[in-house]
Amino acid sequence: MTPLPTSTARPLRRDSRRGLAQAQFANSVGDGAYLVVSAFYFAKVVGLPPAQIGLGLTVGWAAGMLAGVPLGHLADRRGPRGVAVALAVATAAAVAAFALVRSFEAFLLVACLYGIAQTGLSAARQALLAALVPPAGRTAARAVLQSTLNGGLAVGAGLGGVALWLDTPAGYTALFALDAAGFLVAAALLLRLPAVRPAPAPATGSRLGVLRDRPYALVTLINAVLLFYMPLLSVVVPLWIAGRTSAPSWAVATLLLINTGGVLLFQVRVARRVRDLREACSSVRVAGLVMLAACAVFALAPYGWPFLLLGAALLVGGEMLLAAGSWEIGFGLAPDDRQGQYQGFFGTGTAVARMLGPAVLTALVLDGGTAGWLVIGAMFATAGAAMAPAVRWASARSGSAEAT
Repeated sequence: MTPLPTSTARPLRRDSRRGLAQAQFANSVGDGAYLVVSAFYFAKVVGLPPAQIGLGLTVGWAAGMLAGVPLGHLADRRGPRGVAVALAVATAAAVAAFALVRSFEAFLLVACLYGIAQTGLSAARQALLAALVPPAGRTAARAVLQSTLNGGLAVGAGLGGVALWLDTPAGYTALFALDAAGFLVAAALLLRLPAVRPAPAPATGSRLGVLRDRPYALVTLINAVLLFYMPLLSVVVPLWIAGRTSAPSWAVATLLLINTGGVLLFQVRVARRVRDLREACSSVRVAGLVMLAACAVFALAPYGWPFLLLGAALLVGGEMLLAAGSWEIGFGLAPDDRQGQYQGFFGTGTAVARMLGPAVLTALVLDGGTAGWLVIGAMFATAGAAMAPAVRWASARSGSAEAT
């Protein structure tokens, strides 16, 4: 198979689109199960205290954040398909190793391997998509993959629920094996995609030029602030429900269902409205306002738990608007021959949100109550409004279409 050049993406063939989606689904099923059962497994089977679990996962994602740019650069220089396959296999090895750890030291080591492999895999996949898909179709293609991801996570979460019901070491271990197998299947599916010719090394300047690109760094920081929405439904809202409302315990599952179902059904439609940087900035700006509204509604939950349902619906709307806009921005401002390292850097926002979001947002909500919710919402609205000026600065430096 003749490798495709990295600088001129060809129209995405139907079998390539199917391969990308199948690979996404294969590992997302296992990821959904892992997200549901991992904390219980590490606490009950491995015997780690909650503080050590939190520390290990934080250090692991920190390692991943640091490795994202170098691994993205490796994808640019060695070809994103091969690097993505290798990192999918590495992730499978890390997940399998989780089932064998019996000490904090081993857990910490494996958590670092997992965080590094996952973050690098995301950057390499983004670079592969950028090489296979013309610029005008990247956001739409990314939306399809995101919908596929949420479908897989929902299936995996259901399997995780069965394992929690059984509550046996064998049941938990089986799901770790399922997650590892899913990444191996994803590696095999990625290997069937067209190869991409590695990008030539830059003649001048730093090999990791993204680290010197201050406008892109600002855009990435703003996106990271907006990504703090990620722990809201998984950590902050459940604690708010338990401590401040009379909502039934199954309300948490209902909110997660609204979120995954909303993305699965509507993300592609939302992404179709974003076709350039101007529309992307508008989408992010509206996302910040919708997230502000969601936070204000969540603050009303003590007065009636149906407010939780409305808040979840608003939050998933903001999430989809943010995703569509940020994908277009992240791809559009990155040089074609350095998509890997730029996507690796842009992806550090996810690691930052996973590391800092739970502690920061929980402190604001549980200590501040309604005022804390409004502070969080104002943070989202401010970041959303700041994205357009930052993109204008970055696009002026890169020569991209100007945002307004």
